[in-house]
Amino acid sequence: MTEGRETALDEPTVTLPTVQKRTADRGQDVPETHGPANHPPANHRPHRSVPHRDRARNNKIPASREAADPNAAPRTSEVERTRNRAVDRHWSERQNRSMAARPATRPFVRVRGKHAAMSRRQRWERRYVRSLVLSDLLAGVAAGAMTFAVRFGDEVTAYNRGYLLLSALLPVALLAVLIGSRAYERRFLFVGTDEYQRVIRGGVGLIAGAAVVSYALELDLARSYVLAALPTAVVSAVVFRFALRKHLHLERERGASLRRVLVVGHELSVIGITRQLRRERYHGLEVVGACLPPRHDGVVDLPVYGTFDDVADAVDAADADTVVVLSCPELDGVALRRLAWRLERDEVDLIVASTLIDVAGARTTIRPFDGLPMLHVEHPRLHGGARMIKDLVDRLGALALLVLFGPVLLTVALCVMLTSRGPVLFRQVRVGRDGSEFRIFKFRSMYVDAEARLAELRHLNEHDGVLFKIRDDPRVTPVGRWLRRFSLDELPQLLNVVLGQMSLVGPRPPLPAEVAAYADDVRRRLAVKPGMTGLWQVSGRSDLSWEEAVRLDLRYVENWSLSLDLVILLRTMTAVVRSSGAY
Repeated sequence: MTEGRETALDEPTVTLPTVQKRTADRGQDVPETHGPANHPPANHRPHRSVPHRDRARNNKIPASREAADPNAAPRTSEVERTRNRAVDRHWSERQNRSMAARPATRPFVRVRGKHAAMSRRQRWERRYVRSLVLSDLLAGVAAGAMTFAVRFGDEVTAYNRGYLLLSALLPVALLAVLIGSRAYERRFLFVGTDEYQRVIRGGVGLIAGAAVVSYALELDLARSYVLAALPTAVVSAVVFRFALRKHLHLERERGASLRRVLVVGHELSVIGITRQLRRERYHGLEVVGACLPPRHDGVVDLPVYGTFDDVADAVDAADADTVVVLSCPELDGVALRRLAWRLERDEVDLIVASTLIDVAGARTTIRPFDGLPMLHVEHPRLHGGARMIKDLVDRLGALALLVLFGPVLLTVALCVMLTSRGPVLFRQVRVGRDGSEFRIFKFRSMYVDAEARLAELRHLNEHDGVLFKIRDDPRVTPVGRWLRRFSLDELPQLLNVVLGQMSLVGPRPPLPAEVAAYADDVRRRLAVKPGMTGLWQVSGRSDLSWEEAVRLDLRYVENWSLSLDLVILLRTMTAVVRSSGAY
């Protein structure tokens, strides 16, 4: 060992060289990019060989790697290579998107005592949190400067000097309340609406605190300044955070900033969660391997790293930083507790997938009952004051949008009238809340004989389920094709929202013929008003399968909230610009 290497071992971080190409026990060449982030064996805790007591009856599970060569690929039998060909793909010389080989001139450096993949994840998470802090400070500065300029102009006088100081302190105050509302905790970031809810909650607290302090100290503050600066800062913070999250999602689409996930469960459950996570990449969970029960017979299209007893060793083999445990009787409370203790040493995240399908965390609480933790599930908010507030927000928002898009509505109406024969507006019977029927308004995007030609085109349907969709529908006019691409044909539905027949956000408004073919559980979509946009639209629209569209609509019905509506409205703008699934 050289003198430089001996000195490096005494430092808090270790510079790791690139592992050279090895030869496995069976004579197979292992690529240079193979292994847990190109780490030598010295940077991992000692590997323990898995006992081979069940090898005779469980020869489908690959044996554990030898401790002397932890960078070798998982060895599999010829039977398993036939049944699980994903091993060959994942262990090929082609680099994984989230674990590219690092050149020798820039070796990977991680904090001593932490798992390599965990250190890599913490690096991009810290960078994201720093970006959030800077964006919140920028939101406070922009709100304070803009409000001061509008209220007092660009001249500083003895009267407004105090407001200049308040404008300078606004970013610090905003940052403090967001820290107090836990808006920077990583478990609330990256996906979901908890982050935005905490920002809004902190902003409301800041406004209330300013009102109480000014009243208690009898401060002579201009109400117009307070009511303009603080809400502007909060709204700006939400918009900046939304932009940062969209940028993160784009990075994840390219294979960066991902968590490497090891899935533990039975074959069908592993296949289901893997398909869902691959379809919704913005969650940032990349499944890199699985641990299956001893007597598995399925093909999961993933590298299989062993049984439920091999999870801790499989984490090192797959270079994973997250373990997702699916519902299975073999992993009870005691087994999960022991697994958590073993993963705790490397700070590997443990996620237990709930059997409650599409039920939001806000509706689930753990309450002790005679010393036993019980999971309570609250009923969805389908009635009451929250629904009245949603209806009020929908109608006021629709009125504002009608005024804002007035010139666009007139322009589109003129284009439809001049390019094809027939009425400008298309009216059709749809089914609303609790099965009530109403007439929906849309700009006509088809020729007037479209309904009569439906029967002759029925065999060309490209959608599964009860929907009828054709990508190149000959009944659509040239102008209508352009309107559908940017969803401009749906703007007249704002009139339905004003009339109380629809909401801005909700499930897709179905046809009576579609409702007649609904199964019992699908009728749950009719528990709320249909919407102009919804989870189905921001997730792919017509490109989604019928089963996926129903699942998204039911998820919204079960978990709706005003903050979720705001997120969907913001995501609708990006979905319209992309125009994906619109035809």
